[in-house]
Amino acid sequence: MLVQVLLGGLAQGAILGLIALGFSLVAGTVRVLHFAHGDIVVAAIFVGVLSVLGRIPIVAVLALGSSVLFVLLIVAAGAVLSSLVALIVVLPNLPNLPGRHRHAGDVLGWIAGGLATGLLLREALGLAFPEQAYAIPDPFRFDQLVPGGLVHVPGGGTVQIRSIVVLVIGLGIGLIVEQSLVRSRVGLSMRAVADDPEGAALCGVSARRVVMWAFGVAGVLAGIAGVLAAPARAISVDDGAVLGLAAAAAALLGGLGSLRGALGGGLVVGLLQALAVYTLGPGWYDLAPLALLLVLLALRPPGFRAKTT
Repeated sequence: MLVQVLLGGLAQGAILGLIALGFSLVAGTVRVLHFAHGDIVVAAIFVGVLSVLGRIPIVAVLALGSSVLFVLLIVAAGAVLSSLVALIVVLPNLPNLPGRHRHAGDVLGWIAGGLATGLLLREALGLAFPEQAYAIPDPFRFDQLVPGGLVHVPGGGTVQIRSIVVLVIGLGIGLIVEQSLVRSRVGLSMRAVADDPEGAALCGVSARRVVMWAFGVAGVLAGIAGVLAAPARAISVDDGAVLGLAAAAAALLGGLGSLRGALGGGLVVGLLQALAVYTLGPGWYDLAPLALLLVLLALRPPGFRAKTT
């Protein structure tokens, strides 16, 4: 039983790690906390639901074409929504680096804009999806990979094959993205803007283009996380707030701006959630990461690492 709990927690942690990776990527690039990030994950899921299943989703086996469309729409919706946040909220508040008419930027504008965006997404989704929670079908049908969807583990227990596959996919995608950003020109540009925005601008690196890249990649990761997370349990339009805060706890635990740390922090938070439910009850599933976040904010105030490592 404990092995099942731990693997389930690691699978959830891999999903949180993808969200935290995007959260930390944005924070490390523009040095602002992306408070709408969790709501973008949930909004992307419901864009796919609305487009493929309608306003009353039911757990059903999707045809191959519908499954592919469902996945692509969720990932695309995550990228588009995150990019819109960058375009509407962040870019107007970025400092003008070269030129005569300079301003220092408005961090409070970013914060207020992010909070307002999250609330707007929740209210808009609430109008379209008034029920308390919605069951989302699994487009990948992981449970059909083995008979009964269960794998036997040492000690006589069983583990859902879905937990193992989600863990592998989540970590695999996270590590590929992390390594790509560390070694690519885009990653170098992001680090240059994070280290010295004015110096990067003088070298021809456009801070605005880098910001759009950072938010776009974070949105794609949010969409992928949504695809992996949605079939695990019923989803509510209000889940984005807690999901975003859990990812923030993971990012803070790993060090803001550290992509590898965000993935590791996600695994730790996922394990914490699973063990809290196992020992204290299901009410601690959402409470445990929030408690961890408060402890981290008290003992380790937010600081940004310049290098995306």
